[in-house]
Amino acid sequence: MAERVAFGFLDSWFYRYIENTTRPPVISFQHVFKRYPQGPDALRNVTLEISRGEMVFLTGHSGAGKSTLLRLIAAIERCTQGQLVVNGEDLNEISSRRIPYFRRRIGFVFQSPRLLPDRTVFDNVALPLIISGYPYRDILRRVRAALDKVGLLRKAGFYPITLSGGEQQRVGIARSVVNKPQVLLADEPTGNLDPALSWEIMLLFRQFNRFGVTVLVATHDISLIQQMQCRTLTLRNGSLISPDIGVSS
Repeated sequence: MAERVAFGFLDSWFYRYIENTTRPPVISFQHVFKRYPQGPDALRNVTLEISRGEMVFLTGHSGAGKSTLLRLIAAIERCTQGQLVVNGEDLNEISSRRIPYFRRRIGFVFQSPRLLPDRTVFDNVALPLIISGYPYRDILRRVRAALDKVGLLRKAGFYPITLSGGEQQRVGIARSVVNKPQVLLADEPTGNLDPALSWEIMLLFRQFNRFGVTVLVATHDISLIQQMQCRTLTLRNGSLISPDIGVSS
């Protein structure tokens, strides 16, 4: 009996391993450059792949290109050269009309949560769903679920000014996941928080990752990265410098 259980576990593990290593990556950069007029390359010859369901950190000094890389993934900007594919979409070929629909599958968490001060917590989180035209019944259900996940359901009727910095950031995270994105991007999400609150935010990202969301966090907080023990990509002057962890540049 014990042998059957053991072999059953190994079979299950083997098939999950094969599935994870054969399906296409959710994010793929192939020799990507990003140039701005009258300036150096923001990104230079970046090649990387991130698998579906992975949690990855992106680090580097200020100005290394972290924010630029995230903006390219979210189709906020376009690359100058190379190929970038996200969720099966070639972002070199995507039309301007298609971009809003593409972004519904991408959650973006900023360093500052950018909440509307004259709207309640509920209204701030509901905004992406309202823009997408969801019926009120679905909005109510999804917003309550998102706020519950970040531990702020009881403050749905509060205004942002009454919340702490950590609570405001959690509202921003709830807003970024209310659309049930396949990819969650975070740009220095703990930059304005103390170490204890920063750890709480990272645990939230880990929780969403365990539900299958692909998470990419840009941060310069090395201690947090070491505690989370996830794959780490390092940018320096627009180039990836860590080919030993599945990345080439």
